[in-house]
Amino acid sequence: MLQKKNLLWLAALAIALFVPSIITNPAYRQIAVITLIFTACATSWNMFSGYSGYVALGSAAFYGTGAYTMGLLAVHWHVPASGDMFWLVPVGGLAAMLVAIPVGLIALRVRRHTFVVITIAIFFVFQLAAINFGFTGGTGGLTLPYVPWLIQDYHIPFYYVALAILVFAIALSAAVRRSRFGLQLLAIRDDEDRALGLGVKVFPVKLTGFAMSAFTIGMCGALYAMMQGQIYPQFVFDPIFDISIALMAFFGGFGTLLGPILGGLILESSQQYLTVSYSNGSLYLILFGVLFLLVVLFMPQGIVVYVKEWWTKRQDRMAAASEAALAPGINS
Repeated sequence: MLQKKNLLWLAALAIALFVPSIITNPAYRQIAVITLIFTACATSWNMFSGYSGYVALGSAAFYGTGAYTMGLLAVHWHVPASGDMFWLVPVGGLAAMLVAIPVGLIALRVRRHTFVVITIAIFFVFQLAAINFGFTGGTGGLTLPYVPWLIQDYHIPFYYVALAILVFAIALSAAVRRSRFGLQLLAIRDDEDRALGLGVKVFPVKLTGFAMSAFTIGMCGALYAMMQGQIYPQFVFDPIFDISIALMAFFGGFGTLLGPILGGLILESSQQYLTVSYSNGSLYLILFGVLFLLVVLFMPQGIVVYVKEWWTKRQDRMAAASEAALAPGINS
């Protein structure tokens, strides 16, 4: 069974590697890149929030930190407008992780519901700081060195870097889930007081998971900033970002490995396609609302858990039917 799952993952990766060769339209290639970025963010967000039960709605602070780290370092270090800028992507992730530590020291001292409110408040602090501080460019944003690649091939390098980040996020999430550290996060989600009584160092575990989650989100923000060539506070510190990645995880399956991947690939690609095709920035919000309502009503645990339970019940019915068909022959 494990080998079969590994083969499926490898097959999915092989298909992903050939997507830029299949999709030649630059607009659709950009959709593919942004979809991978958001899927990586949702996977990393789920690695902490899904496993620990602490729903963070301020992760855009780390996304924006990664974006501004990329922009400020590229400008002030006079990084050539070329592929050399990709080396700043992990630096953006490290900056987001460093920011997440003091944020976590404040926010993680409370329990789940209060934690949600505090993360929202901290996010708005970051957004207002980016708007009002002079070194960020304020509302005028920040212009990065624009990479002078041909338009028809411009998004291909970004696609493969985004794919590498997504593979990293999936591998890290899988490793955490199968580790002792992951079991501690799941124990906190199930019953934090009991986990504390069993010897789990609850606060350090939560803080570590929170910082690890911020690393990938920061890298995604840095890559997005490099690809766009210009960043504005209202776009990289965007409350819709937090709602989107949380919705992706809940839609696919909150706390599962495959759930945020499935949710990100379906929802973000749909949102980008609708925006490009119909030039309507709010249409996708209406459709997302309807879709999310249907999932909550009919698949409250997400698509992955729903399909898994349906498949298990189907197998049980088939096994019962087989036993019933064999029973007369056995009795005779």
